[in-house]
Amino acid sequence: MSDEPQPQQPNQGGPGERKPARPRRTGWRRILPTWRMVLGTFVIGVLLLIGLFYLGYSMVKIPPANALAIKQSNVYLYADGSQLARDGEVNRENVALAQISKDAQHAVLAAEDRDFYTESAIDPKAMVRAAWNTATGKGKQSGSTITQQYVKNYYLAQEQTVTRKVKEFFISIKLDQEKSKNDILEGYLNTSYFGRNAYGIQAAAQAYYGVDATELDAARGAYLAALLNAPSEYDVVAHPENRPAAQARWNYVLDGMVKEGWITRSERAGMKFPVPKEATVSTGMSGQRGYVVDAIKQYLVEHEVVDADALEAGGYRITTTLQKPKQDAFVRAVNDKLMSKLDKENREVDNYVRAGGAAIDPKTGKVVAMYGGIDYVKQYTNGATRRDFQVGSIFKPFVFTAAVENGSTTQDGTRITPNTFYDGTNKRPVQGWSGSYAPENEDQVSYGDITVREATDKSVNSVYAQLAVDVGPDKVMRTAVDLGLPSSTPELGPYPSIALGVAQASVLDMAQAYATLANHGEHGTYTLVEKLTRGGSEVGLPERRTTQAISREAADTTTTVLRSVVDNGTATPAQAAGRPVAGKTGTAEEDQAAWFAGYTPDLATVVAVMGQDPETAAHKSLYGAVGLDRVNGSGPPAEIWAQFTKDALEGTPVTDFDLRIQEGADVVFTPPAPPTGDGGTTPGDGNTPGDSDPQAPGGVQGGVSDGGTTGDGGTTTGGTPTDGGATGGDADGGTATDGGTTGDGGTTDGGATTDGATSGDPATGGPQGGTTGGGTSTGTTTSGTQGPRRP
Repeated sequence: MSDEPQPQQPNQGGPGERKPARPRRTGWRRILPTWRMVLGTFVIGVLLLIGLFYLGYSMVKIPPANALAIKQSNVYLYADGSQLARDGEVNRENVALAQISKDAQHAVLAAEDRDFYTESAIDPKAMVRAAWNTATGKGKQSGSTITQQYVKNYYLAQEQTVTRKVKEFFISIKLDQEKSKNDILEGYLNTSYFGRNAYGIQAAAQAYYGVDATELDAARGAYLAALLNAPSEYDVVAHPENRPAAQARWNYVLDGMVKEGWITRSERAGMKFPVPKEATVSTGMSGQRGYVVDAIKQYLVEHEVVDADALEAGGYRITTTLQKPKQDAFVRAVNDKLMSKLDKENREVDNYVRAGGAAIDPKTGKVVAMYGGIDYVKQYTNGATRRDFQVGSIFKPFVFTAAVENGSTTQDGTRITPNTFYDGTNKRPVQGWSGSYAPENEDQVSYGDITVREATDKSVNSVYAQLAVDVGPDKVMRTAVDLGLPSSTPELGPYPSIALGVAQASVLDMAQAYATLANHGEHGTYTLVEKLTRGGSEVGLPERRTTQAISREAADTTTTVLRSVVDNGTATPAQAAGRPVAGKTGTAEEDQAAWFAGYTPDLATVVAVMGQDPETAAHKSLYGAVGLDRVNGSGPPAEIWAQFTKDALEGTPVTDFDLRIQEGADVVFTPPAPPTGDGGTTPGDGNTPGDSDPQAPGGVQGGVSDGGTTGDGGTTTGGTPTDGGATGGDADGGTATDGGTTGDGGTTDGGATTDGATSGDPATGGPQGGTTGGGTSTGTTTSGTQGPRRP
């Protein structure tokens, strides 16, 4: 074997020998990535995407709902369920999925996302398809699932930005894991915009068809679903030129429902395009709506049912106690008897006229009608709930009620009944009160001796001021509160003036109090709300509790007195109601307000006409308004009351009052006839107030009888009185000196007074001190003669 090295074969090598280097890529091949590079880049990309996904998933949180999404309107309904008003800037009423018909649900799914219940929160294919269509000029398309659209509506703003889309992507995935499909669909249906300022399918159902979402059939549901694609353009009433496009979309939705098996082909074939109703211009809070909404909000807050912030957030469905026929009747009555008679161009005072009214069912306490003013957007102060006008003489019945309730007596101890006599002299100083108070009667009229019933008929201030002191102003105040006036009523205080209605109660307050009288003294707080729900869940309302605020006898005896006012007194216009009526007129100081309060067994109603400057809001007198010299309670207020009551109770049986009155209240006493002498009698002044000393039981309370001179019902004839003179303390009648004149009366020549002209024994019930028919008689009175008995 040769020792020379042998040449190596090309592919042979021994141990440890290096492989030849890979030849370098040349030419155009150098710019192409190798498969290793592609694989590496792909792996890195996937890892990066996964990292970014988890980073985004962890960083993006489900935010709270945006302000617009949770903003809802409160819906106010009449007692029969028809819509009364909506408040709030956003017309939305959230409802549960169960309150949306299945046809409407399926229509929306057919229009927007037919695979909603089986797909994930996002649909990448749809997103790519939408992006491609948008890029190729086929129109903007979102490619979003219902979940994504709900996220956009509820959690995010509407701007088209990458940031918003990224957030929408991650929130949708998280939401799909945390909420059920039903919850998401419910949220979507409540937040979507359907045009006509309607957010959510409930508002849309009302706006387009005047029905609730639960009543939507497949045809109407399909039209609403079509609107989601182009809310404004597809409103065929606003844009009739777009009807072909809208109808094509409607057909697309229905065809999809057939394809998914939600309706049959035969059902589909019989459907006609459901043209929506005319769009109504939103009247917001105009007319009576604003007044009602304000009153109900006040009621709910004051009774701590909901707070003001919750009401502001909206979403409540409030069924009121108001009855639409009665509400309409109230508006008609005010228009017919008051507003139609105003001449604002030629009578400046007519610009001051305001009105308020409220009607309550006495048995249930439900407010069945309310009148707040001519128009809330023109006069926003509610005439039914404001508490800044004196109630005037419609307060007087509460004084009498307090007298019967407390078994009160006159200053001399006589039990007060409707037939108790009082001195109705104008400006007569009130007796038994530490201060000085001598109220004027209307038109400065003096009435002399007059019963409580007659004093109520004629609304005599001097009698009622004395009556309030006899009862006790504090007791009068307590009775008024028991009947229904708030204890915080402005100017409601324990003073003699309480009888004349200086208190500033609202129309609604007074209606509540009169309803208690109508309900035989049984009082329950009035209510304006029948039912309250939010999101389909019922909200509890205060339990209505009734109490016997005053005795039935006190309430019913007051009713007999108020029936007399309608039959014989200042309230005769109320007879036009055509039913048994009890009522009272009232006028505030300087005629700044005129009132009528009255009731039948079935309805208690109060009406007020008030004067207010539209510019300064200052109270104004109503002298000359409506072409009348004076606007008092027997004018427009009583006329409005009568027309409203007649219309409101039309078709209901006429029922009479079932009364249980105070013992002795029906006993009628006749005042003593004035005595005559040989020379006749001369009537006295009739305006002279009496002394402050009390009378014996049965006498005229403190003062003038038929017009002669008075001390405390006593009369001096001739010179200085003895036992029975001006002090009224005579036990045997007393004797006057011969001749002379009385302290206040005229002079009569001749004759002696007959028996009974002088006072009798107080114990026997004769008039204290006695009074001759007309001042002074010459001659000698008969000592010890007892006068006729009277209450």
